[in-house]
Amino acid sequence: MPPTTKSDFYITGIASADALLNRDGTALLIGMLLDQQIPMQWAFTGPNTIRERLGHIDAKRIANMDVDDFVSICREKPAVHRFPNSMAQRIHAMCVIITSTYKGKGANIWAGVDDAKELVRRLRALPGFGEEKAQIFVALLGKRFGVRPNGWKKVAGAFSDSQPRSVADIKSPDTLLKVRGYKKMQKAANVDKQDRPRK
Repeated sequence: MPPTTKSDFYITGIASADALLNRDGTALLIGMLLDQQIPMQWAFTGPNTIRERLGHIDAKRIANMDVDDFVSICREKPAVHRFPNSMAQRIHAMCVIITSTYKGKGANIWAGVDDAKELVRRLRALPGFGEEKAQIFVALLGKRFGVRPNGWKKVAGAFSDSQPRSVADIKSPDTLLKVRGYKKMQKAANVDKQDRPRK
């Protein structure tokens, strides 16, 4: 089951990688999981890299793999993440949950969910999905994939607004640059704040 029948998520600039994210819920979840401490494009290219190496991105088949074998796949250069060991273990663990709880389809996590709080609960149960990552993913589903359970804007918080601030707002090269710019400004503001002398 694809995330939705129509979507406009653009992030990697690689046609095959973006197409995979737009049609496969498991790939989308893996990309979101990897989006930590590395550039966004690198993170969301990860699912396509895994598919190229395994020949699939099937959660059931990944869950049935020996975890060390899967880690080795993710460690191959170029690695799927700056920290390929820990992230590969998280991906494997997430695929186990998708297989055991959601019939092996990542999109089943949000399919038919009417309450955004329930969606957040399901996302928070996944490895690596803290509060902010869950909020961003709810905003991503709402803005780019038309998945809008009741209360989605409230639970997504600031990520649901019109300010290009996260992957949820990227649908073109132009919006990608806007989000990059916003992130740079936020980082600079945080550095400036830390450098100010304490009173």
